[in-house]
Amino acid sequence: MQFQLPYSGLQWSDLPYVLLGVWNTLILTLAAATFGTLISIVIGWLRQDVPVARVVLAPYVDVTRSVPLIIQFILVNSSFALAGIPLEPLWVGVIVLSLYMGVLTSELVRAGLGAVRFQLKWASRSLGMSYWQELRYVSAPLALRTFFPGWIGTVIALTKDTALVSVVGYVELLRASQVLINRTNEALLVLAGTGLFYFAICYPISLYSRRLERTFQHD
Repeated sequence: MQFQLPYSGLQWSDLPYVLLGVWNTLILTLAAATFGTLISIVIGWLRQDVPVARVVLAPYVDVTRSVPLIIQFILVNSSFALAGIPLEPLWVGVIVLSLYMGVLTSELVRAGLGAVRFQLKWASRSLGMSYWQELRYVSAPLALRTFFPGWIGTVIALTKDTALVSVVGYVELLRASQVLINRTNEALLVLAGTGLFYFAICYPISLYSRRLERTFQHD
């Protein structure tokens, strides 16, 4: 009698396809986290120190935070297609996730700048520092301590949110796993492996953040 291995539908030749999904997830996460952080710094600073910008940007922040991400992906993808300039799924994901992360972490930036005691700002200005010097050498370093833990949490959440970009045709880790599940009908094994890949991506970020937090505490 011939012995048949369980999960025989999966093959080693499927691994490169999964690794491609992992690579696509990493690329999208890195790009969105970078652009999103830059956007958050600008929006957070404007909403904290420029009263007019606080009012003007409030609707944008509230709408972006309230509308589900999957709807944002579809709207952005459809808008560019209707305008006659269809984008690659990767760029749709980068645009939407960058703007979304920028809005979420802008509140962290605003909270961090707002947490700096006004006595320190006054002391800096009394020493002859300009507004920009005080912001660079006093407020920004102190705000970073407040901003950093929440930023790490947002990056980890962003890594998992990349799974939603599959709605516009981007083949990231979860989408690659769904393709394998449809072909092999081995949902349990494939999803368990997918979870391990997500853990392998997110855990080093969390581990490194703890080391940096300890560094901040000793400074």
